[in-house]
Amino acid sequence: MKFLKDVKQSMKDTTWPTASENRKDTTTVVLMAIGFAIFFGIVDYLVQLIIKLFV
Repeated sequence: MKFLKDVKQSMKDTTWPTASENRKDTTTVVLMAIGFAIFFGIVDYLVQLIIKLFV
């Protein structure tokens, strides 16, 4: 039972993000994922072009 009491206390002590912080963080993650996808898509395309020049 001590474990459950400690968990309950830990949950009370935790500082949870606000809804606006969650939206901001989620937007950042989604935009970064899109940005990386575009970047790696361009790099992949360029590497394919380079490989086709030598093959």
